[in-house]
Amino acid sequence: MSASCATPPALAAPGTLLYDAAALRAIEAAALADIDDPGALMARAGQAAWRCALAHWPHAQRLLVICGPGNNGGDGYVLARLAMESGRAVQVMRLAADAPRTPTAQAACAAFVAAGGEVTVFETDGLPQADLVVDALYGIGLSRAAEGEAARLIDAISASDAPVFALDVPSGFDADRGSAPGPAVHANRTLQFLAAHVGLQTGDGSDHAGVLALDVLGVDTRHVAAATPAARRVDVADLAHWLRPRARNSHKGASGRVLCVGGEHGFGGAVLLAAEAALRSGAGLVNVATREAHIAPLLARCPEAMASAVGTDAALAGLIGSADVVALGPGLGRGAWAHGLYADVLDAAPALVLDADALNLLAGAPRALPEGTILTPHPGEAARLLDCTTAEVQRDRLSAVRALAARWSAVVVLKGAGTLVAAPGAMPWLVAAGNPGMATGGMGDVLTGVIAALRAQGLAPEAAAVCGALLHGAAGDIAARAGGERGLRPTDLLPALRLLANPEASR
Repeated sequence: MSASCATPPALAAPGTLLYDAAALRAIEAAALADIDDPGALMARAGQAAWRCALAHWPHAQRLLVICGPGNNGGDGYVLARLAMESGRAVQVMRLAADAPRTPTAQAACAAFVAAGGEVTVFETDGLPQADLVVDALYGIGLSRAAEGEAARLIDAISASDAPVFALDVPSGFDADRGSAPGPAVHANRTLQFLAAHVGLQTGDGSDHAGVLALDVLGVDTRHVAAATPAARRVDVADLAHWLRPRARNSHKGASGRVLCVGGEHGFGGAVLLAAEAALRSGAGLVNVATREAHIAPLLARCPEAMASAVGTDAALAGLIGSADVVALGPGLGRGAWAHGLYADVLDAAPALVLDADALNLLAGAPRALPEGTILTPHPGEAARLLDCTTAEVQRDRLSAVRALAARWSAVVVLKGAGTLVAAPGAMPWLVAAGNPGMATGGMGDVLTGVIAALRAQGLAPEAAAVCGALLHGAAGDIAARAGGERGLRPTDLLPALRLLANPEASR
C-alpha cells in the first residue's frame, strides 16, 4: 500500500480537545483550589458572559435573565448586576423553588439585589418582553429531563421572540450525550466556560446551542491538561496534517489502487459516485466491479474508472488481488448477487471500507472482520449493527460509536450532524464539517470513495477515516456556500474534493 500522504510520526495530533461534565467539574474544582476567593471564578464567568452579550447584542436595552439555583444561576446574577450597572433595564426571573442554594450563588444574588435589582418568580402565562433572554437556569447541573414548572419555563425561553443567550449549556440539554432527555432551550448563542463540551457539537447539539464560543476564565492550562478529554475535534484547517504534498517523482501506482464493488440493478449510480470520489481524492487507479448493464453508462460518465462486469467468479478474485483497498456496499443490494460478492470480498480483500448494504449484510449475519476494516454507518445502520434502535444511537452518539468500534473491532465513522470517528479503545474524533444539505441519497457513497482513496494512499485506518470524513464534510460546505444547502447533490462535492485534497495548493 502506498505511503504518499501518510502522516509523519513526529507530528502532534491535530484539532482541539472536547470534554464531558465530569472532566469540567474536575477542572473547576482544581481551579477553585488555586483561588483564595471562592466567588472569583463565578465573577469571571459573569463578566465574560456580559462581555459576550455586549459584543453580539450591543443594542439590547431590556434584558431578561433566567437564573437557576446553582452556580450557573450565580453566573446569571453577576451578568444581571453588570448589565444593570451599565444602564440596561434588567429583570431577573427564577422558579419559585429555585432560590440560590450554593454560597457563591447566594452571594451573587445578594449583590444584585443590593445594587437595586429585583428577582421575580416565573408565572405560567409566559415571559415578559425583552431584547435579550439570558439562560442561566441549569447548565450542566441538570442530569434528568425537566418536568413541571421547570419544563414550562424552558419551553417559554425557547418560544421567546427575543434572541436567547445560554451560559455554558442550554438548560435541559445533555452536553455529554448530544441530546435532550426532555424540554431543552434552543439558544442563538452559547458561551461555554473552562473547556468545550463534547455534546454541544454532535447530534442535536448545534440546534440547541446555536453559535458556540468559549472562555477559559483565566484558569491555568495545567488544570485542563490534567483532565481526561472525551473526544478530539478537527476542522478543515486540520486537513494538511494528513494530506502531505506528493514527491515530484510520484507515479500512479504510488497513489494506490481502489476497487469499488456494488451497483445492483437500479443502483448503478451509487458505485459510480464512490469511484468518482476516489479518483477526485487522489487514488492512482480505480476499478469498479458491478453489473454488466452499468458498464457503458459508467464509462460514459467516468472514463478514468476501469469497469468490469462480475458475478461471484474468478474475475472478481483477480480484481481483489490487484487492489490495495476494496470499497464494498454502494448500491450493493441484499440479493443473491450481493451475498456472493460480499462473501468473496470479505474473505480476500487486503483492506476494507464497508458501507450501505454491506453493513446491513454484516448486521444480519455477524462475522469477524479483517484487522483495520472501516465501517461507515448512518444512525439507522449503526442501530442494526448494535441491535438497538436509531433513537438509542442518537440519544448518545459518543457511546454508540465507541460501542460499534469495540463490537466489530473496526474503525467506525458514525455519520450525521457532528460525525464521530472511533477506533477500538481510542479516544473518538469529532468532525466539525458538513451541513444539512448533505442529507441526501448518494452522499454516503461519496464518503466511501474518499476514505478508500486515502487508505489506498497510505493512511492508516483511523487516519483515513478521520481525514476522509473531514475532507468529505468540508467539500460539502464549499459546495453549499456556492449555491445553498437545499438541492445539494453528491456530484457537487467532486470539484471541492480535489481542491481540498491539495491543501498546499489552496493556501
